[in-house]
Amino acid sequence: MTTRTARWWAHEDWLAVWLGVATLVIVMVGLRPPLASFGWRAASDLGKVFSGDNVTKAMMLCVGLLVLSLPGAKALGLRASRYAAGFVAVFALGFLAQVMAGNGIANRWGLEYVIFGLIIGLLISNTLGTPAWLAEGARTEYFIKTGLVIMGASILFEEILEAGFLGILQSVLVVTVVWWFSYWLARRLKVDDEFAVMLSSAVAICGVSAAIATCGAIQGDRKKLSYVTSIVLIVAVPMMVLQPWLIKTLGIPDVVGGAWLGGTLDTTGSVVAAGSMISEAAMKVGTIVKFSQNVLLGVAAFLLSVWWTMRGSQAGVEKPTVKVIWERFPKFVLGFMVASLVFSFIVPPDVAKSVKGPLTGLRNAWFAMAFVSIGLETKFGELMGLEEGRPFLAFLGAQAMNVAWTLALAWLIFGGMLFPAPNF
Repeated sequence: MTTRTARWWAHEDWLAVWLGVATLVIVMVGLRPPLASFGWRAASDLGKVFSGDNVTKAMMLCVGLLVLSLPGAKALGLRASRYAAGFVAVFALGFLAQVMAGNGIANRWGLEYVIFGLIIGLLISNTLGTPAWLAEGARTEYFIKTGLVIMGASILFEEILEAGFLGILQSVLVVTVVWWFSYWLARRLKVDDEFAVMLSSAVAICGVSAAIATCGAIQGDRKKLSYVTSIVLIVAVPMMVLQPWLIKTLGIPDVVGGAWLGGTLDTTGSVVAAGSMISEAAMKVGTIVKFSQNVLLGVAAFLLSVWWTMRGSQAGVEKPTVKVIWERFPKFVLGFMVASLVFSFIVPPDVAKSVKGPLTGLRNAWFAMAFVSIGLETKFGELMGLEEGRPFLAFLGAQAMNVAWTLALAWLIFGGMLFPAPNF
């Protein structure tokens, strides 16, 4: 639950902005932390992952993030010693989650570190129980909103131009049509509004990342975010296998197949993996479409936060005055958008690209800790019993529509029906 305070600048949303901006500034001035590597294939490779050098890098990052986040924790009224102890433990568990996701098989099947972080947290909370000192450092919203501000720096508007007109056109049509259909279907199945919005963003935009951003934008229930994340990954794995097989079996042109993959699979990694099963052309087109769809995440998060704020103001007792709207608006979204605009139009492109790796590593560290924290706060029965399985049915129905609609668009846009077919 977000900690309330009378000081506007010490509200959790603003603290996440300050922490995210401080991180961006530190990296921009050249103080880039050495990041641990997580990739491994066989058990024999784990020696490198847990080597003294790699663990030292992780420990240095842990200390750095703790020092940066401690003032915010104090402003939230947390005890420094207990927060520090819990933070170190949560960071270690997040490190373990990233190691698990770094395995070649997990990576190939699109099993992201966030799901491993959630599982680790759930195992602890549902077996040993989460001790009070550990719960003190499990600050889900503080961590996740900080990660989202940093994530804004990777949402570059120039990538929209690089995606080209065809990629942009397909992405806009997929995101808008699929989102509204998903939301309508979820509400028809009596799924609550928060669930419906998170599910719709996950299906229509880019899976887990979109669900995380949407949950923050509407200040949603973290248990529902965990549920959506789990559904996304459960459904994504068979899609990675079935779609390339269908493309080959049905004789779908490689370019059309790639555009289909890019519009329906949830991560760039899964698009690359599935596209590589077909051809180089399919992989390239899929990646282009996925990039353009990912870039729309920033715009979508901002619009969703405005819509949700206005909607809440109209539904509540308070009149929808500018003051009420401002008080309800999630402030971290401003940090997200400012970071995106600054890195898109002010920071030189070569500099933005040079810091992308360090910022991605920092964002992943915050997100890994956030999902460990969600697991530590959640009982498995509460997670699985949410709304009697209706969100899962809504997700499946929306994903089926997404698959059909995106394939039709891929044929029309990339298959030479409306425009000359691109040559890759």
